Amino acid sequence: MQVDTPTILRKIVERKFEEIQERQQHTPYSNLEIAAVAANAHNAPRGFAQALRRHINQGKAAVIAEIKKASPSKGVLRDHFVPKDIAKSYARGGAACLSVLTDHDFFQGHEDYLVEARNACELPVIRKDFIVDPYQVMEARAIGADCVLLIAACLEGKTLRSLDKLARDLGMDVLVEVHNRAELELALEYTETELLGINNRDLHTFELSLQHTFELMNDVPKDRLIVTESGIHTRDDVAAMRENDIHAFLVGEAFMKADDPGEKLAQLFK
Repeated sequence: MQVDTPTILRKIVERKFEEIQERQQHTPYSNLEIAAVAANAHNAPRGFAQALRRHINQGKAAVIAEIKKASPSKGVLRDHFVPKDIAKSYARGGAACLSVLTDHDFFQGHEDYLVEARNACELPVIRKDFIVDPYQVMEARAIGADCVLLIAACLEGKTLRSLDKLARDLGMDVLVEVHNRAELELALEYTETELLGINNRDLHTFELSLQHTFELMNDVPKDRLIVTESGIHTRDDVAAMRENDIHAFLVGEAFMKADDPGEKLAQLFK
């Protein structure tokens, strides 16, 4: 973990290591390896980055639509939370991919939500969690994830590199998330994934500003695909990004409170 890792993120990561130890007592790493190999044979990765590229090449916004029950700051976002129904709604609304929160203690997520959502549609799915150990990467593929999120703010360079490599060796894509220039430099030095997420939320103040993306985008190599994360609430927000050649979006809370999340997605990105 980095020296300036925000307090809430540090707390979550500390809990993650405890959670991994607890899970290993029930399911050893070797068992997950067997399950991941089986998943690759019968439930192969669907091509997360490829799906984003396909939408962009067709002139569309490539939306990673999030399935998230709750957040630490806002509590429960959706009372009637049925992942399979939300996934189908997003698919109808034109999403390129899905993001499913699997963290239990802070976001009320679960691995079963990812399985349920992925089984309900043909869209690729990213496991959105606080991944700090190879155990979680192997677990992600075992449950059918097509991509994993790696958050640069809570990982040292060598760990970032090893987790990125393991995920790609398993056939998954990797979305590396950064919040500032130091994290961006870390991500570019230690990972080879093409997906680079710029989070518009300041993890210290929790303030949102689309300027995070605009300030960092010119330092991202052209062979990386930028995904702007958080803070996309209006069609003007979408237009501002697309005018700056940012065409991939990760959006969650804006959809979760809508009666029909997919319809809300379609309206926002029409």
